[in-house]
Amino acid sequence: MIQLLQKKARLIVAMLLMAATLLVYAPIRDHQFLHYDDDVYVTDDVRIRQGVTWYNLLWALTATEEGLWKPVTLYSHMLDVQLFGLNPAGHLLVNLLIHVGNAMLLFWVLHQATGALLPSALVAALFALHPLSVESVAWVAERKNVLSTLFWLLTMGAYVGYVRQPSRLRYLGVLGSLVLGLMTKAMVVTLPCVLLLMDYWPLERLPAKWEEFRKRLPSLVVEKLPFFVPVAAVSAVTIYGAETVQGLQSLEELPLSARVGNALLGYGLYLKKMVWPVDLAVIYPLPRNALSVWPVVLAAMVLVVITVGVWRRRKESPYLVVGWSWFLGTLVPVNGLLQSGFQAMADRYAYVPMIGIFIMLSWGAVECLGDRGRGRKWLVGAGGCVFVTLAILTRIQLSYWQDTTTLFEHTLQVTAENSVAHLALATGLYRQGELKQAIRHFRKAIQIHPQDAEGHSSLGVALLQEGELSEAVEHFTEALTYNPRLAEAHNYLGFLQARQGRLEEALEHLSQALEIDPQMIEAQRNRGNVLNQQGKADEAIESYRRVLDLAPEDAMTHNNLGAVLLQKGERDEAIGHFSEALKIDPDYRTAQDNLDRIQSR
Repeated sequence: MIQLLQKKARLIVAMLLMAATLLVYAPIRDHQFLHYDDDVYVTDDVRIRQGVTWYNLLWALTATEEGLWKPVTLYSHMLDVQLFGLNPAGHLLVNLLIHVGNAMLLFWVLHQATGALLPSALVAALFALHPLSVESVAWVAERKNVLSTLFWLLTMGAYVGYVRQPSRLRYLGVLGSLVLGLMTKAMVVTLPCVLLLMDYWPLERLPAKWEEFRKRLPSLVVEKLPFFVPVAAVSAVTIYGAETVQGLQSLEELPLSARVGNALLGYGLYLKKMVWPVDLAVIYPLPRNALSVWPVVLAAMVLVVITVGVWRRRKESPYLVVGWSWFLGTLVPVNGLLQSGFQAMADRYAYVPMIGIFIMLSWGAVECLGDRGRGRKWLVGAGGCVFVTLAILTRIQLSYWQDTTTLFEHTLQVTAENSVAHLALATGLYRQGELKQAIRHFRKAIQIHPQDAEGHSSLGVALLQEGELSEAVEHFTEALTYNPRLAEAHNYLGFLQARQGRLEEALEHLSQALEIDPQMIEAQRNRGNVLNQQGKADEAIESYRRVLDLAPEDAMTHNNLGAVLLQKGERDEAIGHFSEALKIDPDYRTAQDNLDRIQSR
């Protein structure tokens, strides 16, 4: 009878979690793709746009987009395109469903491991409804975050099953889930350490007494050594990728004192945002000047005070040790000690680490108030008020994510000297055809960060559209000064040089663009155009065919290929390509003129 009631209670909690989360996040179905990583990872990615193919499945196993190895994430994006095309609603709803699944799975794993229904439900509800989770759910490009967390929680669940009933098959299940998580996002590298924390609490494989703890610990560490093999491999690939694409900042660029200060301040700010989740932003820029001493000192003092309090309560409340260590440890890969980007911190980085704090708060509340009689009523009442407040704040935060312009206008309101936000807002405005406003924000971005190669290149593209060709060339050249491997700048510089008749120089820049990014369709098409101008018809045809291998629906390339084939006397094939161009774009006047010219002959 008791077991039946427990099953009913678990089912009720799970259904309430699902309903509340879906209700709060319901507006996400009307949101748009963002011109910030969504284009890089989904809408402009040639392979992803093709959906699920055998070639793409094999490609994803070795692809390192933006320096990141994440084949399982790429598979999920391909499947989304296969199912929904480029309709953002489908992609975002999948993110939401995974987040709902994560909340329910978190509740199930904690309840299975502890047997405590109420605190497990509180942790899951805090995770599901906290505004810090919005960034991971409402951003298509952050599929890797919600999906890797799914495998993270599956690994924890499998580990609980292995501990309760040890077997080789169950152990392989834990290892398999861990590997899938690592193939989704590298931040999963800290998971084996979390499994070791679970041995202390709630699985109680590590005794509280120091002598017994010291005797038992080595065997549990050895048990997990196989888990560190894929962790080490993925860590090496991730560091190599970061060094290749963005470059890890050296100690000369960012001294150790600045890294430590930023890490300490970051921990303090994450705690603040968990307690007071307002003024959240998609980008918190890394300060370009030295950090103020007092905020860092205050953050350090807060961390020390909490650590001392947790240590003193380690025997009576072991969940505090686990929750606090979880929070501190899982943030290590992104706390800035190894700095490769431009952000000081990010809300999405807290998606998994905040679970540790939620464990401390939920079990602590039950310990203080009790889960019987009046204590339970107080707990449920206070919890209800907290969850309603969080739901309102989450809905407000979600509204900022409806499109690129809204998101980055809000980001500029709550942050200062944010060159990345200006750049992203300018990109969104450029895509909407608001060239004047876009150029203004591009200029602001490089004013804040004069050495931003991407900012110079993007400004050059906008100026090119405005007809300011000489200034555009200046900014493309400036971009390559700061980043010689910026494919976009090479492509546009080659395009402009071709217009000036400097064909050899143009071909050199276009070839460099394709060496950096072999899938850059525009550079491959421009290369074909230059080769055609040089009279190298066969090489031009080869370039055009490569474009069509990647983008079969590129009407311009079909037309250009048809024109070269016609010059070589390949009339029938030329007609086929002109016809295909018109099938793709019925209003393509040049292709229609070419086809009419052939038919009139």
